[in-house]
Amino acid sequence: MAEISTAHPGRAKTDDGNEAPAIGGRWMAEHVTPKRLSSLSRVVHIARAALTGTALSGMAGIALAQDARLPAARLFTSSEVIFPSLAIGAIAAALFSSIWLFRQRTHLEAESQEMRGALSDAQQTISKYEALIAEKNRRIVIWEAGPSRPEFLGHLPPETGAPSEAKQFLAFGKWMRAHSAAELEHAVEGLRGQARSFDMVVETNRDEILEVQGRVSGGKAFVRFIALDNLRAELAELKIERERLVSSINLFQSLLDALEQPVWHRDRDGNLAWVNHAYGEAVEASSASQAVQESREFLGTIAREKIRATATVDSPFHDRISTVVSGNRTVFDVVDVVGKAGSAGMAIDVSEAESIKAELHRTLKSHAETLDHLATPVAIFDRDQRLQFYNQAFVRLWDLDLGFLESRPDHNELLDRLRSQNKLPEQLNWRNWKESVLSVYRALDTQTNRWHLPNGQTLQVIATAHPQGGATWVFENLTEQVDLETRYNTLVKVQGETIDHLTEGVAVFGPDGRIRLSNPAFRALWGLTEDQTKPGTHIRAIEAACALEYDKPDGWRLFGQMLTNFDDERPSLQGTFELFSGIVLDYAATPLPNAQTMLTFVDMTDSARAERALKEKNEALRKADELKNDFVQHVSYELRSPLTNIIGFTDLLKTPGIGSLNERQAEYIDHISTSSSVLLTIVNDILDLATVDAGIMELNYSEMDIDDLLDDVAMQIADRLHENTVMLEIVAPKGMGRIVADQQRLKQILIKLITNAANFSPEGSTITLSSWRTGNDFFFSVADKGPGIAQEMLETVFDRFSSGKGGKRSGAGLGLSIVESFVNLHKGDVKIDSRPGDGTTVTCRIPSAVSFRSVAAE
Repeated sequence: MAEISTAHPGRAKTDDGNEAPAIGGRWMAEHVTPKRLSSLSRVVHIARAALTGTALSGMAGIALAQDARLPAARLFTSSEVIFPSLAIGAIAAALFSSIWLFRQRTHLEAESQEMRGALSDAQQTISKYEALIAEKNRRIVIWEAGPSRPEFLGHLPPETGAPSEAKQFLAFGKWMRAHSAAELEHAVEGLRGQARSFDMVVETNRDEILEVQGRVSGGKAFVRFIALDNLRAELAELKIERERLVSSINLFQSLLDALEQPVWHRDRDGNLAWVNHAYGEAVEASSASQAVQESREFLGTIAREKIRATATVDSPFHDRISTVVSGNRTVFDVVDVVGKAGSAGMAIDVSEAESIKAELHRTLKSHAETLDHLATPVAIFDRDQRLQFYNQAFVRLWDLDLGFLESRPDHNELLDRLRSQNKLPEQLNWRNWKESVLSVYRALDTQTNRWHLPNGQTLQVIATAHPQGGATWVFENLTEQVDLETRYNTLVKVQGETIDHLTEGVAVFGPDGRIRLSNPAFRALWGLTEDQTKPGTHIRAIEAACALEYDKPDGWRLFGQMLTNFDDERPSLQGTFELFSGIVLDYAATPLPNAQTMLTFVDMTDSARAERALKEKNEALRKADELKNDFVQHVSYELRSPLTNIIGFTDLLKTPGIGSLNERQAEYIDHISTSSSVLLTIVNDILDLATVDAGIMELNYSEMDIDDLLDDVAMQIADRLHENTVMLEIVAPKGMGRIVADQQRLKQILIKLITNAANFSPEGSTITLSSWRTGNDFFFSVADKGPGIAQEMLETVFDRFSSGKGGKRSGAGLGLSIVESFVNLHKGDVKIDSRPGDGTTVTCRIPSAVSFRSVAAE
């Protein structure tokens, strides 16, 4: 009888030690022991032997009868011997068999009774095990070898969320967590396909914990689902939580190891326990593990002691510490936190940020200093519309209390203060006007407005919003400009009235050959209507209309050529016309500023009229000349200030503090700066020439050393020489002494000469500045190796607006004219020596003004 072991629920052990599973009340082992099997075999063997003995007895009797025929014949016959023998053998065998069968039947009945008792005991044991297996806290799934339908035993509690139906139960993803279902399906596949046992803990969708065991035995696969009790469930939850924590720690370590900032972890004793890859590189270790093994420290001893003394659980250490990395002193932002398991820290390289911060601070300081020295009032407001910066010009413009400005008032409050002090223009609706002014903080484009203040000033208000919030307000004082425009308009009207009342014909043409204005005398002399001479009419149309009065149209054709040519120098023309009507006209073509030309016609038929017309003409020309000089002076002075502002704001826009510019914007800013500088130079030259022509220029004589003068000139012209890739050689004996002259004008003479020479010198050549002294006369010579000047051009080289061809940079043609004017003011002279191909040498003689300090220009 096989012995059933209860050591493990749901399993049985046979005598040979193999496990035999109990399945659904069927016990796989037969309840017949080897002892009973041997008894049954003996019964069958004895029965066979008895049958064999009976047959042998009959055959022996026949044999004896045959063998005893001859001798026995004498005693018995054959029939008498055979039949009795057979009868006796059969009776004996039957008797013997009956006795033996009776005895065996008794034994079989006893053994059958014993076997029925054992079978009853086995069935009771199976029922008990089935009751244990079928409890509500576990369920077993059994698969036969090969493709087969699984068999289910037991049930799980309803609170686990496990379905009772077989198909739904095996759909693990519907009632388990996704990761648990995936792991379990993979484990079941390994169990059935490769006989890999497993033990795991899974989570259901109802946050319940199940223990799952997979085993293989007797060619069958068993998967047991056990609902854990409180203690085991808590242990399983802790196991799952531990796996999560370990996974999270590994994930965070991988993340920290991928960072470029050094990260470290120390144990409770302060020793390194783990570092990332960046830490290993910072301490020049081949790997992070080597840095930990060799205890290579990233921070110095003092820094580590400071961290250990100040860092607590509630207050982590956070400060900037400098250390040496790869031989360079580097500043790091160090954060170190303390916990029960030790401490952990991280260092962020902020050296570049510190450098940028310092540079930004210097830039903002320079920006503030530059704005503070500007004559234009500037105010900057932050994104909260509070005053962040203001310059001295802003304070002078609004005359506000410095204490109020330093309190950083918002823009709304500032406008209310200015209004209460009657410093803003009166508005019909103050609230709407103020909202319109403050709308710049929400606008995308620059807003420009003109304010007419109660004190008579006119301000051009330019407000530009910042991309990061806030706005910059620029207040440009246009009072003088408006006054100048008013005077100019008045002057134009007076001029027009004057010309209209002249008896000589006057017509003014622009550089495009179109008439700008004409007086009634001009139309009367030539028989033209007002429609034919309206502004904008081309000179060709007027020429065609005047051809009816004049038989030689060459004069008007000459006027047209003069007006529309591209020569820098426009000479004046004078001559006489004789009309078909017999009227004799004297004409004059006079160039005017802005490339305009004035044509005047005087009727010389009657001498008295001619004399009177001549006087009027002279008076008109004198007034026109005065008007021209006044116009040049006023315009030049008024142009200089806006140009200076343009150059200053252009340089300001180039600074990084204002904001980054794209490539095209930077290119445009450079063009503006270059063009403004060139225009400022031209305006200064025109102003100087106009001052000389007006006879109001005075020389400011002072005593200067020649060596210092030459050094100053060389320093000021260095950038221009570098731009033209030429060199300057100064040849002058030491100890030439001192000269009494206008230092500024003398420098201007030398710079003009050197600039002109650099413009025509080939790249890589040398310009020679020579100086020598003869008595009280000082000589300055500038020689270049340029193409030289043709002989026919030497006569006009000092004329105004005469610029040579072939230079690197075209100009207004005023440089040599200014040089000649300033040299003549010093009572000196200038000479030029040049031949084509041999270069040019310009020599100036400047006498030292020993007996006087200042001389008025003649």
